[in-house]
Amino acid sequence: MSKISIIVPVYYNEENLLPLYADLKEKVVNHLGQDSYEIVMVDDGSKDRSYEVMEQLAKIDSNIRIAHLSRNFGEHAAILAGLSLCTGDCAVRKAADLQEPSEMILDMLEKYKEGYNVVLAVRADREESAGQKFFSNLYASVMQKIALSNMPKGGFDSFLIDRQVVDHLLAMGEKNTSLMGQILWSGYKTAEVPYIRHKREIGESKWTLSKKVKLFVDSVLSFSYFPIQCITTVGVISCGVSVLWAIVLLCQKFFGKITVEGYTTIVILILLAFGIIMFSMGIIGEYIWRMFDATRKRPPFIVEELRSADDKK
Repeated sequence: MSKISIIVPVYYNEENLLPLYADLKEKVVNHLGQDSYEIVMVDDGSKDRSYEVMEQLAKIDSNIRIAHLSRNFGEHAAILAGLSLCTGDCAVRKAADLQEPSEMILDMLEKYKEGYNVVLAVRADREESAGQKFFSNLYASVMQKIALSNMPKGGFDSFLIDRQVVDHLLAMGEKNTSLMGQILWSGYKTAEVPYIRHKREIGESKWTLSKKVKLFVDSVLSFSYFPIQCITTVGVISCGVSVLWAIVLLCQKFFGKITVEGYTTIVILILLAFGIIMFSMGIIGEYIWRMFDATRKRPPFIVEELRSADDKK
């Protein structure tokens, strides 16, 4: 029988972890054999009691492995850490906030057994604010149009991937990117399982606006030529307008219609050109910084502490 690894990234979830385990136990674990699952919880540098609760759970269930990262590296890095530690034939990402129905893991597992390398849990709807829905739909729509045409409508957070995909993701070793984007980019045989994302009942989300913006920028720069194409397009248009404007000025000069007026126009054009140049330099700078960051060979995460069933014996 195949073994499934349930990867749970944890960040300030001390109130969620006990209910989460109870929910997984009832809806998933009780339907699996004792040796056919493991739960890998990765604390992404939380400053609350999350890791203490994880230690309690590890004492209760010998199939739970826990890891504590040295600082907050981000959710995608925490998931990668979990993937690097898991031993299952397939791995599924499970959020700790209880907004995803745990039973969908069994549905995803069935798709995996049908021969799919990747199974995406696609949001059919979400019981959240209009702002949350707007950002999620906007992100998925933009990524679908300019970067990843196979991005599901509405996007996805959770996924199940087989061992081959796990190994390839770990081998990529990329930083400042989107793990979900890497999964879609890899092109493996993919199935989808729809679900309704519930409203959060316990705790507060740490998914801030700045993190959303970073995810969007990382995704676009990692999987799309669109920013560079924009710079090229603006450059071509600016060049064309400049040539036409030069022809107009020469004609006016030839017919003696050039007057002293025009200072305001010149200043506006200079400021506009300066703004375009600075914006273009900013985009190019983002690419250069990412290349520099990649050359430093710093790991995407550092595991400060790791405990497994073997450590309890």
